[in-house]
This record gives sequence, structure tokens and C-alpha cells, in this order.
Amino acid sequence: MQSIQAPVAGELETFQGHFKTAMRTDVMLLDRITRYIIKRKGKQMRPLFVFLTARAVAGSGGPLGERSHVAASLIELLHTATLVHDDVVDESPLRRGFFSIQALWKKKVAVLVGDYLLSRGLLMAVDREAYDLLKITSEAVRQMSEGELLQIEKARRLDITEAVYFDIIQRKTASLIAACCACGAASVDADEAMVERMRRFGEVVGLAFQIKDDLLDLGDGERIGKPTGGDIRERKMTLPLIHTLQEANAQQRRRLIRLVKYRNQDNASVQEVMNAILDGPGMDYARKRMQALTEEAMQLLEPIEESAAKSALIDLVNFTIERKR
Repeated sequence: MQSIQAPVAGELETFQGHFKTAMRTDVMLLDRITRYIIKRKGKQMRPLFVFLTARAVAGSGGPLGERSHVAASLIELLHTATLVHDDVVDESPLRRGFFSIQALWKKKVAVLVGDYLLSRGLLMAVDREAYDLLKITSEAVRQMSEGELLQIEKARRLDITEAVYFDIIQRKTASLIAACCACGAASVDADEAMVERMRRFGEVVGLAFQIKDDLLDLGDGERIGKPTGGDIRERKMTLPLIHTLQEANAQQRRRLIRLVKYRNQDNASVQEVMNAILDGPGMDYARKRMQALTEEAMQLLEPIEESAAKSALIDLVNFTIERKR
């Protein structure tokens, strides 16, 4: 990750200060919670996508301007808000190995904190008249909400086809990474065609990212990888499972659906479903779809001038599909 971050290391360091400033408040409880959030931030992949895209599109030159920092902070605020709300929806006690906001301060506070972060992002964009960036990110938030609700609707009946699966993950996961790359390009005043090119680049990377998550939950096909089966326990219809069901005969399909639907908390039943996926064509099929998306992402970068930032974007795509967790 250090080599990937290198072309925008200065921007990432400056971003820390921008983000802390954006989170400040004179409400003591809220200030305590926002400081807790800042201390436990992850790899900050989304600001990295923003800055690398901006740098790659802008070409060589000095430090990126304020608009790129506004874009990164806006994306990170909206992303953090959705994570806080997601933990409430999922009743999750942990986030990246630490207690979630809703676990420490209860659901009501967590919902209000998420609302606060969302409003801070919106106000930051309005104050700086960055309406183009606000439009891109607002569209992503709309799609993420629709994706979550679509998944809830479909999970009740487990009738998710491959087309519906891609619709869900495009909205839930890929839309935000697409917004990162579109905002990165827009922040350096790229033309509409380039902004759309980078939006699509982020979208296909986001799709590949989610398929990799599906594979990781199953140990990526290696029994020694200690597959968790967490997606099966949560009744999530992943691409390997969907393809396994498509290729199974009617009797096998009915049994697997019954196990996922009614016995998803039984270890033996979960293992049976996992064995069906691992022994069938689902894993290889998912890997091929992920590879095809990766190749499309690389093709989208081809017209961009060679630079350290472009190379880092390519490395970031490879990191996305080769990661071990």
C-alpha cells in the first residue's frame, strides 16, 4: 500500500487535517464520538481513489488543489455516515475489530451521528460551491440506499438472479467507488467524457471488489483458507452461490435453497452449502467474471498519459482483487 500511496502521499497527509476539521463540533458527546471514529479509520481507500484519479487525469504538476481535498473529504464523510448507519441496520457490535458506534453509544445516538456526518459533507460542498461534486456523491448515496433495500427485498425469497445480483452490488458497493473516481476527475476540471470514463472505471473496480469479497468468505476456494460462510449465515446470495444454484439439478437446487433459507445457523448445513459451492463451478465462474471486470478497468485507463499516479491506480486495481482479507 505504501508504494500505491506514494504519488499522492502529500495529499493524503494534508487530507488528515481537512477531515479532522470537517468533523469538529462544540457538542461534547458528538466530539468524543467523532474523535473515536477518526482514530479507528481504515486504509482510507476512497480518498486514495479520489487523489490518484485526480493526479492521473491532471498529469504532472504541483500539489492538487482545494477541490480535490473537498472531494476526498466529502466522499469520506458520506462513506463514514453510511457505515455508522449500516452497523445500526445490521445490529453489528464491531467495526474493523473495534466496537461500533451503536454498540458503545446505542442506536439512537448512532443514527444521529450518521445524520451529522452526512450533513457536514453536504454543507462542505455547498459552502465551496462544489455543486458538481455534490451531485456525483448524492447520486451515489441514493444508489447505495436503493441497493440495500433491493437486497433486503430479494433476500426474503432468495430469488436473486445473476442480473439482480449485479444490480445490487452496482448500487451498494460500486456506486461509491465510481463516485470517488468521478469526483477525482471532476475536481481537476476534466471534461465530461473523462469524468464518465473514470466513473465507469471506479464502477467496474467496485464490482470486482465485491466479487472478491464473495470469494474471500469462502476461503477463495482453498480449504486451508478457513472459509467462514458468513454470507450464507446472513442469507446473502453471492455470485458463487447463484451460479452453483443455476448449474445444479432441480433437487439439489431445492435442497440448497432450503438450507440457506431455514438452516443458515446450523454449522453442518452451512458446511454442506459451502461444499456444494467449492466442489462446483461457482468459484471459477466468479473468478472469471472478476478477471473480466479487471481487464475492462485496465482498458479504461489506457488513454490516460503514463505517470506514477496511473501506475499506482493499476496497482490499486490489482491489490483489490489479490487481497487476502
